[in-house]
Parts: sequence; C-alpha cells; structure tokens
Amino acid sequence: MSPRAGIDSGSVLHAAIDIADKQGAEAITISSVAQHLGIRPPSLYNHVSGLGELRKMVAVHALHQLHDTIAAAAKGKQGEAAITSFADAYITFAHEHPGLYEVVQLAPDPQDREIAEVSGEIVNLIVELLGEYDLTEEEALHTVRGLRSLVHGFASLERQSGFGLPLDVKTSMDFNLKLFLAGLSQRTG
Repeated sequence: MSPRAGIDSGSVLHAAIDIADKQGAEAITISSVAQHLGIRPPSLYNHVSGLGELRKMVAVHALHQLHDTIAAAAKGKQGEAAITSFADAYITFAHEHPGLYEVVQLAPDPQDREIAEVSGEIVNLIVELLGEYDLTEEEALHTVRGLRSLVHGFASLERQSGFGLPLDVKTSMDFNLKLFLAGLSQRTG
C-alpha cells in the first residue's frame, strides 16, 4: 500500500506534536495520530515503524527545540544574566509547549544515540553558560543537574497550580536562582 498523498513524516510529526501539546505526551498513539491525519491506523505504518519511532521523533524534535530556545535566549550573555535567561527560556518553553516539555522529560530511550546526542547538546550549552564560574567538568555537571532540578520544579509546580501563596512565582524563581548562583559563586570564588 502506498502512502497517502500529502502525508509524510513531517506531517506525522506535526500531528503528534499537536496532540502532545493539547492532550499530553501519553496521548500520542498510533490511533490518535492517524485520526488526527484522517487516515486509518494501519496506514500510519507507511510513515513510521511503530509507536516507539513516533515518540522518538517527537522527543528529538522537542529536545532540539528546547536547545534552540535556550541558545537564543542566552546568546551573547554570560554569568548570572546567561543563567537567568536559560531559566526563563526553559520555563517559558514548558508553558508554551506543555506536551513537548513532557516528552522531553519522558525521552523514550536514554541509551538511544540520537536522543543522547541532542540531550548532550543541551547539557554542553548549559555548561558553556556556566563558564564564568570556573568549575571543574564534574562540578559543572553537578551544577547542571541542580539548575535543571530548580527550573523543572518551578515549571512543573506552576503548570500544576502548585503554588498557592499570593506571591509572584517569577519573583520566587528569580530569588531562588540568585541564591543558587550566590552559593555557586561562594563555592568557586
């Protein structure tokens, strides 16, 4: 059976992205993508080998998009300004692309070469942004974990309406990020 005219791997990817951002990462299924495209589920196999490949395509796309978002926000900045831009871009990405953000957290196979490569690009970018802090390679990686935990926590709690106090969440994020970076400066200074 030949693929339906007008449907290619790009349209399959965009359908899966749309489903993810509207309904969540778990809503990406062969059936839901086929329905979104107006085809029968078996016809989708003309474009992907299965659900694993479909979810991997979305994860790779999401990771590239997150990387590009962070890189654009931090371009030309150093030190605290670069890290603050990273945090703002990361949280904004989580708000604007909730399904893609969820997919980034649920990357299908961390041992997959392509996933590892694009994930590594994000880590390397953040390590570059930390350059002013004079960290060893290991310290930089620990710091990336800490930063990711901080911004992911804020992004996730805010998305789930987990902050009940009548305080501005961005102000809280900025305050905690400054504390984190002040501690990092003390450690390396």
